[in-house]
Amino acid sequence: MGVGSDNKTESTSSKLTLQQLEEKEEVELGNAEAMRLAKDDQQSAEPRETWGRRLEFVLASIGYAVGLGNVWRFPYLCYRSGGGAFLIPYLIMLFLCGIPLLFMEFTVGQYTRLGPVHSLAKICPLFKGVGLATVVISYVLCTYYNVLMTWALYYLLHSFSPSLPWQSCNNTWNAVDLLCCVIVLCKCFFFYSSSHKVLEMTTGIEHAGGIRWELFGLLVLAWAIVYFCIFKGVKSTGKVVYFTATFPYFILFALLINNVQLPGAKDGILFFLMPNWSKLLEVQVWVNAAAQIFNSIGISFGSMISMASYNKFNNNILRDTYIVSLANSATSIVAGFVIFSAIGYMAHIHNLPVDDIATDGPGLVFVVYPEVFSTMPVSQLWAPLFFIMLLCLGLDSQFAMVEVAVTFIVDGFGKKVLGVFKRKELIVLAVCSVGFLLGIPHITSGGIYVFQLMDHYTAVVSLMFLAFFEVLAVTLIFGVRRLSVMLEKMLGKKPNLFFRVCWQFLSPMLVIVQYTPARYGKFYTYPLWAEVVGWFISLVSIIWIPLGALHELWTTEGSLLLQIQLLMTHACFALYFVNLNCGTYFKTLCPSVRER
Repeated sequence: MGVGSDNKTESTSSKLTLQQLEEKEEVELGNAEAMRLAKDDQQSAEPRETWGRRLEFVLASIGYAVGLGNVWRFPYLCYRSGGGAFLIPYLIMLFLCGIPLLFMEFTVGQYTRLGPVHSLAKICPLFKGVGLATVVISYVLCTYYNVLMTWALYYLLHSFSPSLPWQSCNNTWNAVDLLCCVIVLCKCFFFYSSSHKVLEMTTGIEHAGGIRWELFGLLVLAWAIVYFCIFKGVKSTGKVVYFTATFPYFILFALLINNVQLPGAKDGILFFLMPNWSKLLEVQVWVNAAAQIFNSIGISFGSMISMASYNKFNNNILRDTYIVSLANSATSIVAGFVIFSAIGYMAHIHNLPVDDIATDGPGLVFVVYPEVFSTMPVSQLWAPLFFIMLLCLGLDSQFAMVEVAVTFIVDGFGKKVLGVFKRKELIVLAVCSVGFLLGIPHITSGGIYVFQLMDHYTAVVSLMFLAFFEVLAVTLIFGVRRLSVMLEKMLGKKPNLFFRVCWQFLSPMLVIVQYTPARYGKFYTYPLWAEVVGWFISLVSIIWIPLGALHELWTTEGSLLLQIQLLMTHACFALYFVNLNCGTYFKTLCPSVRER
């Protein structure tokens, strides 16, 4: 009986000890992380740089979030999804999905001070492939995103001609083609048959055609601009964004003031805002709102985690989250007024319904808007300013996406890579050079089809999977409680109930968007083999999720069940961030675990 009593006492003491250690682990989580980071900085050859000022981080984040999609995607989506009524689901999704998930990514990046690969690997090793997948998807995206800047450069250079080349039929590219003097000239300048001035566009993806050498040279220039803006890291990027993140707003508001005075502008704006309340009963409208918020802010591309990793540990990321999210949405709404006032003006000139002019994608900014400038007073002023604005919007997004790849290389292979390249500037040069080579297929005559296929299967299909697994790893497996502790250590207080509920329940349900087959324009549908190629493009990033999990299972000791339990619980994170006393507790739970 005495022995039994002693055993009972020992068992009770053990249970109390485990409970106490668990509480202690939560309390000391942040302090232990700070110690670990200090140790890492001492061991690293080069301490992690930080933004020169908080404003630089905010501007860089706004610049990344506010991209070309705000100009050519949101206005058309709003009009097609119920006009002014669409703003209701859009704003609801902003507060239930966009803001909470951006806050989550800022938290992970700033707390760990690592890029997406290494930060997500430490939060949940079983899903470390998600971090690598975000790097891949961002890099694939930047290889064809720079093609947009190439087109903008092409138009910008032609805007300095004595007269805009799409204003008349007195050009070598359209003088013999009467069709281009009947239909919209800008459409010919960008697209059509023998008048293929910019793209020399073929009839389908199966007809690749040759390289457009004018675009080839401009693609080199576009990548050179990107390189010289980011080759010094966030120190140089932080200075560039003062211009690239603010200049587009001056142009947008100038265009808004000018456009609302044009004949027909009122009809276009009313067409944009006229609410169709019945659309709110359609599920697809709500899905469109969630997808637009998700893609516009740039969640799950790894860029927000990467940029936040260069913050100071106590930076107020909650404030920055609100600023970035609200600035992004406000820009989309202002862009809607700018675009549809111009579309109304075009409809008035051609005596056509607004619906016949409204479009989205590259056709909006490279066909409709150049046509607007060709009929406006002082067109040689407005056209260059507009295309410089497009360049700025593209550059900001490009900075962030390229930085994700550079951060991954430096964080993961810093000493080894620096041993080969000697300087970080050469690493950036290598990343930009490979991106340039991968972008060449997009500047062939059939490149527009490749561009649209890549965009759909990278920015829609792949992102859908990555977003789901990222949210699963951070909010459900790592857990809201531990995420709250991280925030408390940085900001001095835990997140409120709203964020905890969104992270735990609402946001995970909103990250999956419906899949639709890829298409180009309203009529061209890709052949089956191209759809298959598209899915392989998606797999280039998605495949790293199961590969990362298999690698962790292969290198972790113990039975399969024990491995999964270890790699999916907070114990794996604790082994990185918790001190030795708490580590003893987790080794008691997982005796076979090895130090990582």
